[in-house]
Amino acid sequence: MTQSAKPIQAAGPAMPAPPRLKRVLGLWDLVVYGMIIIQVVAPIPIFGLVQQRSNGHAVTTILAAMVAMMLTAISYGRMASLYPMAGSAYTYVARSINPHLGFVTGWAMFLDYLIIPLMSTIIPALAIRQLIPHIPWMPRIPFAVLAFVIALVMTMLNLRGIRTAARTNLLLLIVSGLAVIVFMFLAVRHAFLHSGWAGVFSVQPLYDPGTFRLSRILSGTSLAALTYIGFDGVTTLAEDTINPRRNIVLATVLVCFITGVLSAAELYLFQRVWPDWSTFPNLDTAYLDVMRLVGGTLLFGVFSVVMSVSQFGAGFSGQAAAARLIYGMGRDNVLPRTIFGTLDPRTQSPARNILLVGVFAFAGALAVPFEVSCDLLNFGAFLGFMGVNLATLWSHYIQPPESYRPRLFRDAVLPIAGFLLCFLIWLGLPNLSKVVGGIWLSIGIIFCAVRTKGFRERPVLFDFTDS
Repeated sequence: MTQSAKPIQAAGPAMPAPPRLKRVLGLWDLVVYGMIIIQVVAPIPIFGLVQQRSNGHAVTTILAAMVAMMLTAISYGRMASLYPMAGSAYTYVARSINPHLGFVTGWAMFLDYLIIPLMSTIIPALAIRQLIPHIPWMPRIPFAVLAFVIALVMTMLNLRGIRTAARTNLLLLIVSGLAVIVFMFLAVRHAFLHSGWAGVFSVQPLYDPGTFRLSRILSGTSLAALTYIGFDGVTTLAEDTINPRRNIVLATVLVCFITGVLSAAELYLFQRVWPDWSTFPNLDTAYLDVMRLVGGTLLFGVFSVVMSVSQFGAGFSGQAAAARLIYGMGRDNVLPRTIFGTLDPRTQSPARNILLVGVFAFAGALAVPFEVSCDLLNFGAFLGFMGVNLATLWSHYIQPPESYRPRLFRDAVLPIAGFLLCFLIWLGLPNLSKVVGGIWLSIGIIFCAVRTKGFRERPVLFDFTDS
């Protein structure tokens, strides 16, 4: 008797594909996003202080900082091409060197990303309060109410999805860009009317032999580097990006280059309008004195509004970047996955993380002094920058894939140079930021040690296949 064949079992229902971020952003969406985080007016508020530290060579410090940031941007772009995923510095260090070291790097960068929306809640709220006394019918609104409204609007826009964020970014960039163009025109006009073409074109902002001191240039560069903070936020959108292996590389480098050129041009004109920094009544508000000189009260008021709008845009974009950074850490379960590693099924965005960052921005605006938040901003950022440069060296030169042929200059010299320059800038940070930042870093290390049972367990990294 012939044994009957076993019936073919019907296939079970197909498992739904895991949720993914939508690929909707092109190259110029990324460039706009990066420019909004950084802001086209980024160097203007610190002009007086940079002039003081550099002894009148603000333009030189901006360009010197650009060298370090360009090298680091290349490393970011190359790592984003290798790992086109959300998570930025955390992802690159975790997957190329060590997951535990990646967590510590991500934890340090998380502090940077949290500070950006916090500062961008404080600054517009303070600016609005300063403008209110000049509007008779406007009641005096408490700072807490203004901070709440600003944080709420940032959060609601980000919850609508990354495409809404990209469109809002474009509008904000246009507004602030137009204000900068108006200032440049008025500054050139002022310099020409007072000194002719010699007042417009001069090498003095770049090099004045009477006041040039290398130690002062290095000191000024540590502060001028604040201008570029946030360019790495572009890489947190790798999973939102069309063709990330190409576009992330180009976007990070373009953002740093455009920022450096625009910032140098802006500060050059500031110096030509007001060459002697020692005559400013107040270095903290030196840029407003220049605005009033070249454009009167109208430009002074307009620029106060523009600075508020630009800061809002920076916080809005920084909130999105922070949410995606901790989404990458949550997806790998180095932070609790059920809380941080989920996406909203409707918008395919990390909605819980966006809400978390929004709450922190509001609470931090009430609790953290503005000066302290400024000092903390660079602490986490430059630790992350150093980590990404090391990850590039490790994954492309020390332990490259079998099919990859390392090249000494591109794969070793460039990331080492980027690491060393970032380390020098980090060493120049104020002691208070190192102490507070060190406490934050220690909390992260302790958390990681407990979660991994003394670093004996390695987190299972998310299995990513580029689609």
